[in-house]
Amino acid sequence: MTHTKKDANAKQTSKTARCREIRNGRLSPQKPLSPQLHGVRRRGRGAERCGAVGGRAVGPSVCRSARAVRTRGAERGQRGRAMAAGSEAGGPRDPAPGQQLRALFYALPPGESSFRSLEEVPNYVEKSIPFFITFIGLEFAVSWIQKRKLSGRINDGISSLSLGILSRLPDVLFRSVDLISYIYVWNNYRLFELPWDSPWTWYLTLLGVDFAYYCFHRISHEVNIIWAAHQVHHSSEDYNLFTALRQSVLQKYTSWMFNLPMALFIPPSVFAVHLQFNLLYQFWIHTEVITKLGPLEWILNTPSHHRVHHGRNPYCIDKNYGGTLIIWDRIFGTFEAEDAKVVYGLTHPVNSFDPIMLQLRPLAHIWNTFWATPGFCNKLSVIFKGPGWGPGKPRLGLPEEIPVITGKEVPFNPIVPAYLNCYAVVHFAVIVDLYTELLATVTMLSQGTVLLRIGFIILSLASFGLLMENKSKAGILEIIRCLVFIGIYKLGYFRSQFSFLGYAYEVLFSLCAAFWGIQIMKRITSFKDKRH
Repeated sequence: MTHTKKDANAKQTSKTARCREIRNGRLSPQKPLSPQLHGVRRRGRGAERCGAVGGRAVGPSVCRSARAVRTRGAERGQRGRAMAAGSEAGGPRDPAPGQQLRALFYALPPGESSFRSLEEVPNYVEKSIPFFITFIGLEFAVSWIQKRKLSGRINDGISSLSLGILSRLPDVLFRSVDLISYIYVWNNYRLFELPWDSPWTWYLTLLGVDFAYYCFHRISHEVNIIWAAHQVHHSSEDYNLFTALRQSVLQKYTSWMFNLPMALFIPPSVFAVHLQFNLLYQFWIHTEVITKLGPLEWILNTPSHHRVHHGRNPYCIDKNYGGTLIIWDRIFGTFEAEDAKVVYGLTHPVNSFDPIMLQLRPLAHIWNTFWATPGFCNKLSVIFKGPGWGPGKPRLGLPEEIPVITGKEVPFNPIVPAYLNCYAVVHFAVIVDLYTELLATVTMLSQGTVLLRIGFIILSLASFGLLMENKSKAGILEIIRCLVFIGIYKLGYFRSQFSFLGYAYEVLFSLCAAFWGIQIMKRITSFKDKRH
């Protein structure tokens, strides 16, 4: 009996020592650990927590050891439970719908938006697409109730959405240049490392990202070559949630440098969260259905403040650069409150809905002005001084040269048959479907397939721009586009995220190709009749 008791004590001592070794990471368990730790099994009067190690029921100490090995110390308090899920999965976490909605308003606290590694950070921007669509529909409804008119036009809305999709296509192929440059500086030159899970780090990054955005935004209005990219966002003569999505392809290749000082001490995972939150916050402030927000107007960038920024009235020019906060404008003297009715757009409107032209025309203007301006120093000034500069003028140009607003300005709005508007809406919806499916499957596609899909999307967006301007060559481009789609869809290079739409797309594009073929034949016949 005594011998048996000694054996039991020795076994218990051995098990305790082995558990201590496992907890300290110096010893691996003999059998694989099950990821499912479960249950509270009642035995007699008490209750002990049980798990499964090698198929055996074990006591609480071994359960704790198994959990420690499995999670490798990822849990940190209440916050750790959510963060560990992303860590174990080895990829970005999917935020809950409520969290994603709050991300649009920068309302996710540190405990819900702090991550150990960059790989765990959710793609908040991509996940916000359903909310963008919902809020745009809501804005239309509220605008109709308030003013008995819609908040936007089909042609301008499609143009804005086209520019938004175009601006995101490079990110399908490459990681954002903001993150690439930031990670490089962090890995090679950081001075010290702030804790990723500290609320102080979170709030400091909020201020840092927003101040960096203010600096970049101000420079992008005061340096001509950077303005050439940023002006895309200001080119709409409407102001609505569509305008928020109107972005430049080139802007991100100049904005990255303003964030680099933070890479000396702020972890990339924290920076990546706030980079997205700062962008998402600026979506909902692009609206006229919200007037004033009371005391919040003193601290936050609001729809009222941002309407001024988008105005081409003389009092609106180069004002209110803030992203999330308006305090930087108040500090540095660039704040202006909303006063007279704002007229939106550029001081010299571009009068086009072609997304490719809207991206490239400002660069062509700088190129032509550069060669037409005499003197080497003056040529450099064309690039690096303000868009209103000219020889003998101040750096930012002369305020009196800004066109006077009469209140009778009429937005660019070519007359287009109703059927063309319907046609453009339907086909744009198809492109949104194909673009969304591309985002969801890009990691599983070959590079050739990705490039083919991107090329077709760009072709389609350019064609829609010509349709909205009712250009004669739009018909030729459309028949080419429809035939190309049919061919590559048959070959399996395109796929809808809704499998039941596959046959419908084939029928749609076949009928449209026939329609444009008939239209072109009619024009040729009409042209021949006129010659005779």
